[in-house]
Amino acid sequence: MIDTRTHGIIDYVTGVLLIIAPYLFGFATGGVEQWLPQVIGVAIIAMSLITRYELSAAKVIPLKVHLGADIGSGILLAVSPWLFGFAALIWWPHLLVGLMEIVVASMTRRSTEAAPRSE
Repeated sequence: MIDTRTHGIIDYVTGVLLIIAPYLFGFATGGVEQWLPQVIGVAIIAMSLITRYELSAAKVIPLKVHLGADIGSGILLAVSPWLFGFAALIWWPHLLVGLMEIVVASMTRRSTEAAPRSE
């Protein structure tokens, strides 16, 4: 399981990566292949700032809502190259990061309380 602090770090890194990925990987065309990951990246950072976990600025939304949104945006990002018809141009970053979002959200502990230590 992934603890919530680690999840928060992954969120911020993923958000920044999604914002800059079109420039890093050469798909900054102004189309949906560029703006969709950037919008999702901004949303991940914004949601992270207001989630009830260690690395947020304002603890407004429950962690379960955050994780559900992560899974939803991960699915959208993963299928977007085929859904929006740009797979011939670029598909692998969208699929890879989308699947990563789903896996990380699915593996994150649902509570911000520390896990019991085994002795």
